[in-house]
Amino acid sequence: MRRVLIFAVVMCMSVAMLAQERDRSKVPDKFKWNLAEIYPSDAAWRAAKDKALAQLPKLREYQGGLGSSARVLADALELMSNLDKELSRQYVYASMQSDLDTRQSGPQGMQQEMQQAYANFGAAASFIEPEILKVGAAKIDQFLSAEPRLKVYAFYLHDITRRAPHTLSDVEEKILADAGPLAGSASNIYNILANADFPYPTVKFSDGKEMKVDQATFAAMRTSPNREDRKLAMSAFFQALGTFGRTFGTTMNSEVQKVRFYAKARKYHSDLEAQLDGPNIPTSVYTRLIDGVNKNLPTFHRYLRLRKKMMGITDDLHYYDLYAPLVKDVDLKYTPDQAEKLVLDAVRPLGDDYNRVVQRAFNERWVDFMPTEGKQSGAYSNGGAYDVHPFMLLNYLGQYNDVSTLAHELGHTMHSYYSNKTQPYPTASYQTFVAEVASTFNEALLMDHLLKQIKDKPTRLALLGNYLENAKATVFRQTQFAEFELRMHEIAEKDEPITGDALAKLYLDITKRYYGDKAGVTRVDDYIAHEWSYIPHFYRDFYVFQYATSFTAAEALSAKVLTGDKAATDRYLHFISSGGSKYPIDLLKDAGVDMTTDEPLNLTIKKMNAVMDEMEKLLAEK
Repeated sequence: MRRVLIFAVVMCMSVAMLAQERDRSKVPDKFKWNLAEIYPSDAAWRAAKDKALAQLPKLREYQGGLGSSARVLADALELMSNLDKELSRQYVYASMQSDLDTRQSGPQGMQQEMQQAYANFGAAASFIEPEILKVGAAKIDQFLSAEPRLKVYAFYLHDITRRAPHTLSDVEEKILADAGPLAGSASNIYNILANADFPYPTVKFSDGKEMKVDQATFAAMRTSPNREDRKLAMSAFFQALGTFGRTFGTTMNSEVQKVRFYAKARKYHSDLEAQLDGPNIPTSVYTRLIDGVNKNLPTFHRYLRLRKKMMGITDDLHYYDLYAPLVKDVDLKYTPDQAEKLVLDAVRPLGDDYNRVVQRAFNERWVDFMPTEGKQSGAYSNGGAYDVHPFMLLNYLGQYNDVSTLAHELGHTMHSYYSNKTQPYPTASYQTFVAEVASTFNEALLMDHLLKQIKDKPTRLALLGNYLENAKATVFRQTQFAEFELRMHEIAEKDEPITGDALAKLYLDITKRYYGDKAGVTRVDDYIAHEWSYIPHFYRDFYVFQYATSFTAAEALSAKVLTGDKAATDRYLHFISSGGSKYPIDLLKDAGVDMTTDEPLNLTIKKMNAVMDEMEKLLAEK
């Protein structure tokens, strides 16, 4: 029942704006969150938290009586749901306060308090699912017919029955719930080390300036048009991470062992099966994606060769060349106000109501735009404050990628907004598998909008190249990550050791295969072996493959909407209003795409080749 807090991290920095204002006190309020809409103060947050925790013992009063009547079951589920909603709101406030400055221990402590609060909540509610199983499916169906208040819990109750083989006794479930704070340790340690404490190297670049190559600088400098600067930044950054390979290997091993523990405790055959069973996604969807992407690596390699040609590289294309501008004389930059207008214009095909809500997000301070000292890197949307509205974190630096990220996170936000508005709390929270569809869908609308406007050949080449970059980053790179993650867990399932060195070797081997190192498509230098320790998503177990599946689903759905098909538009709006009322595979089928087949990936590969055809034609005309 716990709500999913949508957290999509997208690194998108630019060289040109690294010198912008980083002092949060000097950033205009319109570009900062208004977290007072959640709680007016930390004191109000703490009072709400204490009130919620004081109600936890009431849950145990229902223990042993869930099968006595439909009324008692409804009372218990309503109490659990209301507590979950309040704790989710409190967690959102604490976590977002912490993200504004990861150097501050006070907000970190608040976030840790919420992790413990959720663990206490899980322990107090741990008897509910095992007891519902004892009541039995037949009696539950009778209760559903007799008590109207149970209607909103029907999907949840039936899902409990489905997961019966992996639901443990009350005592065992409580032990697993009590382990909650411990389970988050690896991720918490990694986050503080990578974002606050890591001794990133200082490097002198071609302009004579010395810069600390931290995550923000690295993400910016790898896009530099100066090839030597790109090489210097990437080698310094990854080699520095490599010096902490033992530490990162230990934190990653801790994360994998956590997943192993829960998978074995719940009697799953594999870590993958354990992670995908919650949303009821067949493991074949995961493995089909990996197989399909490997089969289509020639299309990816076609793009990499095209990139080399467009960049005018006469020797080998290197991994450090993969983020540089494709078209040197095109420098797409946008102010936040320009970005807002572009996104608003792009989403007009989704109707007036959709546009009105997007305008509210900008006008009512749902977005924290600017990078500031200590702020959490990347970008995300968090829709966990059900009775308020979603919030978005950005690190906006003015490039086209930043505008695309704004559209992406607004997709998440609108998905959460419509689901929260349309669905009762028990079915409002959607699974991660569908979470990235709405975000990628918005990126597709933005790209279509700009291509219809822009006829200038260099700019058009840059935008088409950006589509291929998105496909590279979302379909191929995320599937590469997904394969690395799967192989890493398979090592653990064989009881073989997971060390920094072992992970570096595994990552380098997979990366060289994806980027065609052996065939001379892209040279993957040995220090790229340490890139795995730069990816925070590996602490969100078996998460990244959903970027790729969502990209392909969004491609299929947006193509129909952009033709003006009103029925397709209505199906899409229904989809983002459906929350978690069905399993994600079924929600997408209703929207018009079947993710158990190869069709979505095949359509994406077909579009990639069509885009490359157009780009090669434009290059020939030049």
